[in-house]
Parts: sequence; structure tokens; C-alpha cells
Amino acid sequence: MIRSPPLASPTAVPFIRRAVPADVPVIVAIEREAFLDPWDAEIFIEALSYYPTTYFVAVFEGKIAGFIVGALEDTGENIYGHICNFAVSAPFQRRGIGRQLVIRLEHQFALESASGSQLEVRESNAPAQRFYRRLGYENVFQVGGYYANGEDALVMMKWFRF
Repeated sequence: MIRSPPLASPTAVPFIRRAVPADVPVIVAIEREAFLDPWDAEIFIEALSYYPTTYFVAVFEGKIAGFIVGALEDTGENIYGHICNFAVSAPFQRRGIGRQLVIRLEHQFALESASGSQLEVRESNAPAQRFYRRLGYENVFQVGGYYANGEDALVMMKWFRF
């Protein structure tokens, strides 16, 4: 007798939805856990007012497990997406939630006519760089002294192929 594998419980898959103002306190807590120079609540609220279509949270097991904030930028020649801020809470990492957040944001960028997506990552953050490379991002250039502590940033880019 051949048995089908058991169906995953509905809570085993993150639900990605647009962020709302009530999410900001949890987003700020995740931000403080993840970054040396975190954004404060006012910046997250302002970002939500500017970028409501490109700001998402992942709900996993009934809790906000992560977030991603994106923006569209028009250079006059191209429109591209910019991943402004992104983090997954430590207890929820390594479950594919971050990957799903990035992919959802990239889809939104493409829906809004972006030809690619870019981001900045700390030069010392090798795990994040590997994560982005697995998603198709490539190093484009370096920005000296980008972060508050003087650390350089690598700018990474992914061009969408349609």
C-alpha cells in the first residue's frame, strides 16, 4: 500500500501579508534584535506611509516572524526596487521565511514595473551575502563608510529577466 505523505499543518507555512501600523512594535523588536544600528518606530511608520505596497510581514505560527521594507526608485532610465530593511527573528530563521519575504517583495517590484532589485549589506556580513547570492544577487560596488560605525557596504543587484 502506498501512503501519501501527511499534509503539512497550515501553521507550517508562513503567511506573507502587507504590513499595517499595528505591526510596527513587533517589527521594531525584531529590528533591535537583528541590527547594530536599528531603525526606530518613527522610521518604520514613515516607511509604511511612503511604501505601503512594498512593505510586508511574515506571520508564522501565529506570530510576526519577520519583515521586509522595499521602495521603488526611478533613475530616469530604469525603475528598480530597493530592499531598504529586512530581518527575520532568530527563533524563526532557517525555515525559508526570509527567502519567501524577498521573493514576495521582488514579485511586487516586478508588478510595479521594476527591472531589478538592489540592496546594501555590511561588508562583514558574509552569511547575508551568501543568502542574497543564492537568490541571484551579485556584488555591484562598494560604498565606503556607509554604516554608522564606519563599516563599508556592498551594493548587490539582481536584474529581473522576463
